[in-house]
Amino acid sequence: MPLNFEPIRLNKQIEYLKYFAQCSQKASDYSFVNLWGWAEEYGLYWAWQDGLVWIKQTIPETVYWAPVGQWQETFWDRWLHDYFTSPAVFTRIPEDLALIWKEQLGKRIIIEEVRDHWDYLYHVYELVSLRGNRFHKKKNLLNQFLKKYRFEFIPLRIDMINKAMAMQADWCTWRDCESSESLSAENRAIARILNSWENLQTVSGGAIMVEQDLAAYTIAESLSEDTIVIHFEKGNQQYKGVYQAINQIFLEQSAHQHRIVNREQDLGNEGLRNAKISYNPFDFVKKYQIVMK
Repeated sequence: MPLNFEPIRLNKQIEYLKYFAQCSQKASDYSFVNLWGWAEEYGLYWAWQDGLVWIKQTIPETVYWAPVGQWQETFWDRWLHDYFTSPAVFTRIPEDLALIWKEQLGKRIIIEEVRDHWDYLYHVYELVSLRGNRFHKKKNLLNQFLKKYRFEFIPLRIDMINKAMAMQADWCTWRDCESSESLSAENRAIARILNSWENLQTVSGGAIMVEQDLAAYTIAESLSEDTIVIHFEKGNQQYKGVYQAINQIFLEQSAHQHRIVNREQDLGNEGLRNAKISYNPFDFVKKYQIVMK
Protein backbone atom coordinates (compact mmCIF):
# COMPACT_ATOMS: atom_id res chain seq x y z
CA MET A 1 0.00 0.00 0.00
CA PRO A 2 1.59 3.32 -1.03
CA LEU A 3 1.98 6.28 1.28
CA ASN A 4 -0.71 8.90 0.76
CA PHE A 5 1.19 12.20 0.58
CA GLU A 6 -0.69 15.46 0.93
CA PRO A 7 0.25 19.16 1.24
CA ILE A 8 1.50 20.35 4.63
CA ARG A 9 -1.39 22.08 6.37
CA LEU A 10 -1.65 24.47 9.28
CA ASN A 11 -4.61 22.64 10.77
CA LYS A 12 -2.44 19.59 11.52
CA GLN A 13 0.42 21.38 13.26
CA ILE A 14 -0.59 20.48 16.83
CA GLU A 15 -0.86 16.81 15.89
CA TYR A 16 2.48 17.03 14.06
CA LEU A 17 4.17 18.56 17.10
CA LYS A 18 3.14 15.53 19.16
CA TYR A 19 4.91 13.25 16.69
CA PHE A 20 7.95 15.54 16.56
CA ALA A 21 8.22 15.50 20.36
CA GLN A 22 8.79 11.73 20.16
CA CYS A 23 11.96 12.06 18.05
CA SER A 24 15.03 11.32 20.15
CA GLN A 25 17.05 13.97 18.27
CA LYS A 26 15.49 17.16 16.95
CA ALA A 27 17.02 18.76 13.86
CA SER A 28 15.92 22.22 12.77
CA ASP A 29 14.66 20.90 9.42
CA TYR A 30 11.74 19.15 11.13
CA SER A 31 10.30 22.00 13.18
CA PHE A 32 6.81 22.85 12.04
CA VAL A 33 7.69 26.46 11.28
CA ASN A 34 10.52 25.29 9.03
CA LEU A 35 8.33 22.78 7.19
CA TRP A 36 5.57 25.35 6.73
CA GLY A 37 7.87 28.18 5.65
CA TRP A 38 9.79 26.16 3.07
CA ALA A 39 6.99 23.83 1.90
CA GLU A 40 6.43 25.57 -1.42
CA GLU A 41 10.12 26.13 -2.12
CA TYR A 42 11.05 22.47 -1.65
CA GLY A 43 7.73 21.00 -2.73
CA LEU A 44 7.22 19.34 0.65
CA TYR A 45 4.41 16.87 1.35
CA TRP A 46 3.64 14.61 4.27
CA ALA A 47 1.90 11.28 4.81
CA TRP A 48 0.48 10.06 8.12
CA GLN A 49 0.82 6.32 8.45
CA ASP A 50 1.96 3.62 10.88
CA GLY A 51 2.45 6.05 13.77
CA LEU A 52 4.86 8.21 11.75
CA VAL A 53 4.81 11.36 9.63
CA TRP A 54 6.63 10.63 6.37
CA ILE A 55 8.02 13.65 4.49
CA LYS A 56 8.67 13.91 0.75
CA GLN A 57 10.58 16.66 -1.06
CA THR A 58 9.78 17.10 -4.77
CA ILE A 59 11.87 20.17 -5.73
CA PRO A 60 14.39 20.10 -7.40
CA GLU A 61 14.02 16.30 -7.34
CA THR A 62 12.15 13.69 -5.34
CA VAL A 63 13.90 12.64 -2.14
CA TYR A 64 12.58 11.70 1.29
CA TRP A 65 13.34 13.18 4.68
CA ALA A 66 13.46 11.36 8.00
CA PRO A 67 10.09 10.01 9.15
CA VAL A 68 8.96 11.86 12.28
CA GLY A 69 7.84 9.97 15.36
CA GLN A 70 9.05 7.21 17.68
CA TRP A 71 12.18 5.93 15.97
CA GLN A 72 13.25 3.29 18.50
CA GLU A 73 10.03 1.28 18.39
CA THR A 74 9.51 1.20 14.62
CA PHE A 75 10.00 -1.89 12.45
CA TRP A 76 12.04 -0.11 9.81
CA ASP A 77 12.77 -3.14 7.65
CA ARG A 78 9.05 -3.74 7.17
CA TRP A 79 7.94 -0.17 6.47
CA LEU A 80 10.81 0.82 4.21
CA HIS A 81 10.44 -2.39 2.20
CA ASP A 82 6.68 -1.88 1.82
CA TYR A 83 6.75 1.79 0.85
CA PHE A 84 9.91 2.42 -1.15
CA THR A 85 11.49 0.95 -4.24
CA SER A 86 15.25 0.93 -4.67
CA PRO A 87 17.16 3.13 -4.86
CA ALA A 88 15.15 5.44 -2.58
CA VAL A 89 17.15 8.44 -1.37
CA PHE A 90 16.66 9.89 2.12
CA THR A 91 18.24 13.22 3.05
CA ARG A 92 18.65 15.31 6.23
CA ILE A 93 18.66 12.16 8.38
CA PRO A 94 19.69 13.01 11.98
CA GLU A 95 22.51 10.91 13.42
CA ASP A 96 20.30 9.09 15.95
CA LEU A 97 18.07 7.71 13.20
CA ALA A 98 21.03 6.99 10.90
CA LEU A 99 22.54 4.78 13.62
CA ILE A 100 19.24 2.95 14.14
CA TRP A 101 18.93 2.28 10.41
CA LYS A 102 22.55 1.16 10.23
CA GLU A 103 21.94 -1.36 13.01
CA GLN A 104 18.66 -2.68 11.63
CA LEU A 105 19.29 -2.51 7.87
CA GLY A 106 23.04 -3.04 7.65
CA LYS A 107 24.36 -3.58 4.15
CA ARG A 108 21.00 -2.80 2.56
CA ILE A 109 21.72 0.92 2.88
CA ILE A 110 24.51 3.30 1.92
CA ILE A 111 25.16 6.05 4.48
CA GLU A 112 26.99 9.27 3.61
CA GLU A 113 27.71 12.11 6.02
CA VAL A 114 26.57 15.53 4.71
CA ARG A 115 28.52 18.26 6.49
CA ASP A 116 26.59 21.06 4.74
CA HIS A 117 23.41 20.03 6.58
CA TRP A 118 24.78 19.91 10.13
CA ASP A 119 22.96 22.13 12.62
CA TYR A 120 25.18 24.37 14.77
CA LEU A 121 24.54 24.19 18.53
CA TYR A 122 25.53 26.87 21.05
CA HIS A 123 25.10 27.42 24.77
CA VAL A 124 22.58 30.20 25.34
CA TYR A 125 24.53 31.55 28.32
CA GLU A 126 27.68 31.91 26.20
CA LEU A 127 25.93 33.88 23.46
CA VAL A 128 24.34 36.11 26.08
CA SER A 129 27.47 36.76 28.17
CA LEU A 130 30.01 36.79 25.27
CA ARG A 131 32.79 36.32 27.81
CA GLY A 132 36.43 35.65 27.04
CA ASN A 133 38.77 36.11 24.11
CA ARG A 134 36.74 33.79 21.89
CA PHE A 135 33.96 36.38 21.79
CA HIS A 136 36.08 39.54 21.98
CA LYS A 137 35.15 40.83 18.51
CA LYS A 138 31.46 40.05 19.01
CA LYS A 139 31.40 41.77 22.39
CA ASN A 140 33.19 44.81 21.00
CA LEU A 141 30.67 45.22 18.16
CA LEU A 142 27.77 44.70 20.57
CA ASN A 143 29.14 47.38 22.90
CA GLN A 144 29.53 49.81 20.01
CA PHE A 145 25.87 49.33 19.15
CA LEU A 146 24.72 49.68 22.76
CA LYS A 147 26.68 52.93 23.24
CA LYS A 148 25.91 54.57 19.90
CA TYR A 149 22.19 54.05 19.44
CA ARG A 150 19.07 54.72 21.46
CA PHE A 151 17.13 51.53 20.90
CA GLU A 152 14.25 49.44 22.18
CA PHE A 153 13.85 45.66 22.04
CA ILE A 154 10.28 44.55 21.27
CA PRO A 155 8.92 40.99 21.06
CA LEU A 156 7.88 40.23 17.49
CA ARG A 157 4.12 40.10 17.96
CA ILE A 158 1.34 40.45 15.43
CA ASP A 159 1.35 44.26 15.61
CA MET A 160 4.98 44.27 14.45
CA ILE A 161 4.54 41.96 11.46
CA ASN A 162 3.92 44.70 8.90
CA LYS A 163 7.10 46.50 9.98
CA ALA A 164 9.08 43.25 9.75
CA MET A 165 7.72 42.62 6.25
CA ALA A 166 8.60 46.17 5.19
CA MET A 167 12.13 45.79 6.54
CA GLN A 168 12.49 42.42 4.79
CA ALA A 169 11.53 44.10 1.51
CA ASP A 170 14.18 46.75 2.13
CA TRP A 171 16.73 44.08 3.06
CA CYS A 172 16.06 42.29 -0.22
CA THR A 173 16.62 45.54 -2.08
CA TRP A 174 19.95 46.06 -0.29
CA ARG A 175 21.05 42.50 -1.02
CA ASP A 176 19.54 42.34 -4.53
CA CYS A 177 17.48 39.22 -3.83
CA GLU A 178 16.23 39.13 -7.40
CA SER A 179 19.70 38.17 -8.62
CA SER A 180 19.94 35.23 -6.20
CA GLU A 181 17.53 32.29 -6.28
CA SER A 182 18.53 31.25 -2.76
CA LEU A 183 17.82 34.73 -1.32
CA SER A 184 14.58 34.97 -3.30
CA ALA A 185 13.46 31.59 -1.94
CA GLU A 186 14.37 32.64 1.59
CA ASN A 187 12.41 35.86 1.13
CA ARG A 188 9.32 33.92 0.08
CA ALA A 189 9.71 31.54 3.04
CA ILE A 190 9.96 34.47 5.47
CA ALA A 191 6.85 36.07 3.93
CA ARG A 192 4.92 32.80 4.31
CA ILE A 193 5.82 32.58 7.99
CA LEU A 194 5.07 36.24 8.74
CA ASN A 195 1.73 36.02 6.93
CA SER A 196 0.81 32.99 9.08
CA TRP A 197 2.17 34.40 12.35
CA GLU A 198 -1.08 34.29 14.31
CA ASN A 199 -1.63 30.63 13.42
CA LEU A 200 1.84 29.24 14.21
CA GLN A 201 1.87 27.65 17.65
CA THR A 202 5.60 27.60 18.46
CA VAL A 203 6.97 30.65 16.64
CA SER A 204 8.55 33.57 18.48
CA GLY A 205 10.76 36.50 17.63
CA GLY A 206 12.08 39.88 18.51
CA ALA A 207 12.85 43.25 16.97
CA ILE A 208 15.16 46.17 17.68
CA MET A 209 13.81 49.65 17.08
CA VAL A 210 16.20 52.60 16.73
CA GLU A 211 14.12 55.75 17.03
CA GLN A 212 11.16 54.86 14.75
CA ASP A 213 13.22 52.58 12.50
CA LEU A 214 13.12 48.78 12.63
CA ALA A 215 16.84 48.02 12.71
CA ALA A 216 16.71 44.22 13.06
CA TYR A 217 14.40 41.30 13.65
CA THR A 218 14.70 37.59 14.34
CA ILE A 219 12.32 34.68 13.84
CA ALA A 220 12.75 31.77 16.24
CA GLU A 221 10.94 28.68 17.49
CA SER A 222 10.99 26.45 20.53
CA LEU A 223 12.45 23.17 19.25
CA SER A 224 12.25 21.29 22.55
CA GLU A 225 12.13 22.03 26.27
CA ASP A 226 15.82 22.99 26.32
CA THR A 227 16.48 24.19 22.75
CA ILE A 228 15.42 27.23 20.75
CA VAL A 229 16.13 27.46 17.02
CA ILE A 230 16.87 30.70 15.16
CA HIS A 231 15.31 30.47 11.69
CA PHE A 232 16.01 33.96 10.36
CA GLU A 233 17.93 36.99 11.56
CA LYS A 234 17.96 40.21 9.54
CA GLY A 235 19.48 43.59 10.26
CA ASN A 236 20.05 46.99 8.68
CA GLN A 237 23.83 47.18 8.45
CA GLN A 238 23.85 50.97 8.56
CA TYR A 239 23.69 50.32 12.32
CA LYS A 240 27.11 48.99 13.24
CA GLY A 241 26.90 45.91 15.44
CA VAL A 242 23.20 45.35 14.73
CA TYR A 243 23.58 41.62 14.08
CA GLN A 244 25.53 41.08 17.28
CA ALA A 245 22.85 43.10 19.08
CA ILE A 246 19.80 41.20 17.83
CA ASN A 247 21.56 37.89 18.47
CA GLN A 248 22.51 38.72 22.06
CA ILE A 249 19.48 40.77 23.12
CA PHE A 250 16.89 38.33 21.78
CA LEU A 251 18.45 35.42 23.67
CA GLU A 252 18.84 37.49 26.82
CA GLN A 253 15.23 38.67 26.71
CA SER A 254 13.38 35.71 25.23
CA ALA A 255 15.26 32.45 25.79
CA HIS A 256 15.31 32.15 29.58
CA GLN A 257 13.82 28.66 29.57
CA HIS A 258 16.30 27.27 27.02
CA ARG A 259 19.88 26.09 27.51
CA ILE A 260 20.78 25.54 23.87
CA VAL A 261 20.34 27.59 20.71
CA ASN A 262 20.30 25.86 17.32
CA ARG A 263 21.34 28.21 14.52
CA GLU A 264 20.64 25.76 11.70
CA GLN A 265 22.99 24.69 8.90
CA ASP A 266 25.30 26.55 6.52
CA LEU A 267 24.35 24.64 3.33
CA GLY A 268 27.99 24.74 2.25
CA ASN A 269 28.09 28.53 1.98
CA GLU A 270 31.64 29.48 3.01
CA GLY A 271 30.71 32.92 4.34
CA LEU A 272 27.82 31.52 6.35
CA ARG A 273 30.00 28.70 7.68
CA ASN A 274 32.68 31.12 8.85
CA ALA A 275 30.03 33.29 10.53
CA LYS A 276 28.52 30.33 12.39
CA ILE A 277 31.91 28.99 13.45
CA SER A 278 32.86 32.45 14.73
CA TYR A 279 30.21 32.09 17.45
CA ASN A 280 31.99 28.98 18.79
CA PRO A 281 29.48 26.10 18.57
CA PHE A 282 29.90 23.43 21.24
CA ASP A 283 28.37 20.67 19.12
CA PHE A 284 26.40 19.83 15.97
CA VAL A 285 23.33 17.88 14.97
CA LYS A 286 25.01 15.72 12.36
CA LYS A 287 22.94 14.66 9.39
CA TYR A 288 23.32 12.05 6.65
CA GLN A 289 22.10 10.97 3.25
CA ILE A 290 20.96 7.37 3.10
CA VAL A 291 20.25 5.34 -0.04
CA MET A 292 18.18 2.16 0.13
CA LYS A 293 19.75 -0.41 -2.18
